[in-house]
Order: sequence, then C-alpha cells, then structure tokens
Amino acid sequence: MVDVEELVAAARVVRLPMRIRFRGITVREAVVFEGPYGWGEFGAFPEYDDAEAASWLRAGIEAAYRGLPEPRRTAVEINATMPAVAAEQVPQVLRRFPGCRTVKVKVAEPGQSLTDDLDRVAAVRNTLPGSVIRVDANGGWSVDQAYEAISRLLDGGPLDYAEQPCATVEELAALRRRLGGACGIAADESIRRAADPMRVAELGAADVAVVKVAPLGGVRAVLAVADALKDAAGVRVTVSSALDTAVGLGAGIVAAACLPEGGAAGLGTGGFFTADLGEHRVIDGALAVRRIAPAPELLAAVEIGGERRDWWLHRLRRCHTLLGETPAGTDYFQGA
Repeated sequence: MVDVEELVAAARVVRLPMRIRFRGITVREAVVFEGPYGWGEFGAFPEYDDAEAASWLRAGIEAAYRGLPEPRRTAVEINATMPAVAAEQVPQVLRRFPGCRTVKVKVAEPGQSLTDDLDRVAAVRNTLPGSVIRVDANGGWSVDQAYEAISRLLDGGPLDYAEQPCATVEELAALRRRLGGACGIAADESIRRAADPMRVAELGAADVAVVKVAPLGGVRAVLAVADALKDAAGVRVTVSSALDTAVGLGAGIVAAACLPEGGAAGLGTGGFFTADLGEHRVIDGALAVRRIAPAPELLAAVEIGGERRDWWLHRLRRCHTLLGETPAGTDYFQGA
C-alpha cells in the first residue's frame, strides 16, 4: 500500500458548490490525489465513521496507485437523477440530462409528503413521456408506507424499481413478497453499508443491486459483488454515483463499463455542481468512458485550506491506518 506520507503530500482538499440541495447538502468536500495511474478520490460523507470511510480511501488508492480494469465499452448509458424538488422545477432539472430516457426520482424526503412525491413523479412523466421511472426512498419508509406509496405511484404508470424503500434487508424482503412482482425492489444501503452484501440475495430481498465504487472499496470490489449477487440470485446490478467529483465519477463510469450488461447507470450527478474538477458531458443519454486529470486552474478554483483541510487530512491518516490493519481481499468491500 502507498505510504501515508506520500498520500498526504499529494492530497488536495476541494469543496464543490452545488446548484441545488441534494442528499441534504449544498457543498461537497473531498480529497483528491494523483498517483502513477492517475487521480483518485477520498470523499466519504462527514457523518461516516472511520471504519466505513476507510473503504472510500481504498477506492481512491486503487484508482491512483493500482490502476483500474479494462472496460468492455466506450460509453455508459445513464439515468437522469431528480432531487426532491418541487414539481414545477422538474423540467429545469431534466434539461441537464440531454437524451436520457430513464429517470431516478428522489422520494420520501424528510419534511415532505407522499403528495409531493406523486406530483414530482407525475411531472417527470409529463415532461418526458414514455420515460422509464425509478424512485429512490433512501430507506425512508416502513413496509406499510412503502406498499401504499408504491401502489399510488403505480397508478400513474409503471416503475422500473423502487430503490431502498425500507431501511433493513428484512423489510425489503417483506415488501418484495407483498408487491408480488408489481414493482422491482433495488437495494442500495443494504449492500454498500452492510457487513454482508450477500444477505440481500439470501433473503430474496431485491431484484436489483445499486453499487457504488467508493463505499465498496474500488472498481474491483464492485465487480466482485456484482458477480457474486448475479451467481447467487440472478440480481441485476446498476452502478451509481456517491455524489463524486469528476475524479471519482470517472472510476464509477469505468466500473459500469466493465459489467457484462449495460442498462442505465446512476452516474449523471456531475451536473449538480456549479464548479467541478472537470466535465463528464452527457451526450445522447450517455457518458464516455474517461478519467479526469484536473486542470490546475480548475483545481485551484475549488481547493480549500485551513481547518477543513486539516480535518480531512487527519481523517485520511486515520483511515489509512485502518486499511493497514485489514488486508485487501478479506471481503467484498476491500477489493478482489
């Protein structure tokens, strides 16, 4: 593993302002660093403890100091991502995703109602007729609430799947049985924040696994989880962003392009930033497979110092120590 002092010397701490509140935040902070194989990113959300954040550091080290697998495709289809905005804002958001025919809509936002969700999804259907709709509740519903909400949403048209409608694997399994195939169930947090991602397969809790490079510990870890879930239960896999900068997003695009099947990936989050380290342009609903090397002027425009820089570098050191205590390859999250 790369020496921590080398990593700290290469580290640049950045703060990206956002166009709209997403996942409860309006700025995104991360550490990026350049190694012999390009740039890597460490951007675990601040509320995550060191044990969980260490996987995000492993993913960044893989990208910069180990290199990434060779992709199967040169472009990746993506879905548009709709934050929990008011229905009248939907057309404006969709304009940032030219050519996308699949839309993932955030629902179950704290402080909002089911009516808000229904109106938002209806606005997507009206703005983009014939689009494939996914909804993402981030574990915000009970089984009863999820069944009611999904039933009401289905009254307006089909859903590809509901992503993490409930918090636990057991709840997902119960809801899936209750829906009887009327709507697919996707697991996100139940895989990337679980000690055992295979529990989803063992309990028959999901039709789809939403996997993210940074939380799982790298592209190779994502591919290992995808293979295991498909072999165990035929679970379909979608690669998604963890609100990465353009550096981290490049690794997600590579992961999606390494999978044997296509399908719309949840990687179109770059448009939520007003400034970034580069651009992955959405063209005809897809992103080209490419990694970003930040231009010096772009990096300088978003780099930060002071207490926040110190906070991130201290965190990086702590997580690096944890990685040294847990050899790679001991589970799906730590590389394969």
